[in-house]
Amino acid sequence: MKLNYDKKSKDPTYFVQKGYRNGNKTTTKNIARIGKHSELLKITDDPLAYAKEQVTKYNDEEKNGKVTMEVKIDFAEKIKLNNDLVSSSTNLNIGYLFLQQLYHDLQIGSFFKSITNDSKITFDPNTVNRFLTFARILYPDSKLGTHQHLNHYFEKPSFDYVHILRTMDLLEAHYDDYLAYLFDKSKTIVKRDTSVCYYDCSNYYFEIESPDDDYVDEITGEIIKGFRKYGISKQHQPAPLVQMGLFMDSDGIPLSMCLTPGADNEQTTVIPLEKKLTEMFKGKKFIYCADAGLGALSIRNFNSMGGRAFIVTQSIKKLSGTLKEAVFNDTDYRLLSTDNEVSVAAMKRFDKNDPANRNLYDDKLYKIVTADKAIDLGLYEEKTLKSGKTKTVKSKAVVKQKIIITFSRKMMEYQRFIRNRQIERAKALLKNIDPDLYKKGPNDVTRFIKRTSSSKMGDKVIDRYALDQDAIEAEEKYDGYYAIATNLDDSAKDIIEISSKRYKIEDCFRVMKTNFSARPVFHQNKERIIAHFMICYTALLIYRLLEKKLDLNQTHFSVENIVETLKNMEIANIEDMCYMSTYTCSQVCTALNTVFDLELNKKYYQPKELNKKIKKILG
Repeated sequence: MKLNYDKKSKDPTYFVQKGYRNGNKTTTKNIARIGKHSELLKITDDPLAYAKEQVTKYNDEEKNGKVTMEVKIDFAEKIKLNNDLVSSSTNLNIGYLFLQQLYHDLQIGSFFKSITNDSKITFDPNTVNRFLTFARILYPDSKLGTHQHLNHYFEKPSFDYVHILRTMDLLEAHYDDYLAYLFDKSKTIVKRDTSVCYYDCSNYYFEIESPDDDYVDEITGEIIKGFRKYGISKQHQPAPLVQMGLFMDSDGIPLSMCLTPGADNEQTTVIPLEKKLTEMFKGKKFIYCADAGLGALSIRNFNSMGGRAFIVTQSIKKLSGTLKEAVFNDTDYRLLSTDNEVSVAAMKRFDKNDPANRNLYDDKLYKIVTADKAIDLGLYEEKTLKSGKTKTVKSKAVVKQKIIITFSRKMMEYQRFIRNRQIERAKALLKNIDPDLYKKGPNDVTRFIKRTSSSKMGDKVIDRYALDQDAIEAEEKYDGYYAIATNLDDSAKDIIEISSKRYKIEDCFRVMKTNFSARPVFHQNKERIIAHFMICYTALLIYRLLEKKLDLNQTHFSVENIVETLKNMEIANIEDMCYMSTYTCSQVCTALNTVFDLELNKKYYQPKELNKKIKKILG
């Protein structure tokens, strides 16, 4: 701050003047009136010296974090007119600075620098990728929508829409290197527990009318598959799909991913991606953990080599008659907590409402059955025929493994509660069933409805519908039972605990789809589609790292609470002199500031203070 006055005036007015840098804009403002020369003569013999002393006091106050300012408000002043069609908020987000700290710690800027050293690009792809990542977490939108709202961030980054497309092309061209680089640098932020690697697949639909065609090279005969293909959608979307396979560690932090056409068998995605993981881990051993749909015999066999192991869920309904008999033979079951022998019949009989039985209600029974002989586990594999086509055949091989069968009274009660509700819906459907719309599905309530057809000679066939009691009883038989296949010799309790964490990978997909709006995808170009998911992956990684650092601080919040807090951390410009917080200091805000030490919990900020924070983060 400095003294400002008209040196040519005989009776000048002295002001305390302060300079402000707000982005690329530099302004000076008179923040306090000291007084006229003639006025100050009443209290001092040297008004100029007195005024300089006042400026010094203001500078001393500023060093201690306190500045007194005078702001004149003209309630008749109008908002400046611009040519925008829609009015926009002038508030600026600073919550993204927590994400920026993690982005910088991942040293992604160095990655882009290494891949563009020999190029003549005139823009910064790291800046583009940085704000595409932040937008995916805070304000998920199309790439064009993201570009149109860049001025919502305090930094107000500036780049053209075409730079977004070029950055996406750069990402896709270095797909494997980028994912491996993120894993390597993430280890410097938090300790990565890769002793168990969880895998799952999900699909993403596209708003297009027809799938991509396959291309056959007329010279080489090479087949290049179309990317967006019809497949089995968990959301039952009648649209072409792209499938994502995702590996995560024991803390729910992503390790790597793969993208394949929606029509591909998800089991074929596992081994190629696992081989890449093995290279990333530099040969370090790990346990592969997945659900039954990703536990083909070839996958189990692959994870029986190289020091690896597997834990996969096993469908009891698909077991051979011999193994099913072992499941329902009520002998050799033990309580998981104490290892004492207890029968399934006893677990079904005790009074669940008695408080004394609460621990038993929360407990499980288990039994281990050896299955390393050529026993039918209901597994199938893809066999390539001489014609080049593939055929699904029963697996005929031996893998050393055992089946851990568990029974839970709590799970049995839950499954029966769900089924009873479905049976009631089936009964309601029976009152007014439409034969033309009747379609029996494996998971639909119509699986409990039986259709019988009868007719007399020459008469019209009559269909009758009734509740299928046999189907209900057959399904009820499996209530409470669960099975895990593994080649580990660890205790059943440890293996079950490892398997129980699979829900975290389903949560990863939920976060990407629901919170980060990774779907539907409107890109047409395959390379851009891949880059889109690379940005979503980066956003998921940064969010999970943030969540892990909060957990290490003994504070845990939902993704909704964290994202909402970051979005709400906005500041308002006060006449270019300072910024005022328009958010409250919540539990999430307090925890974030404790972990990252950015001091974003103040009521007022000077522009240079925020600029220093950004400069410190970006190095």
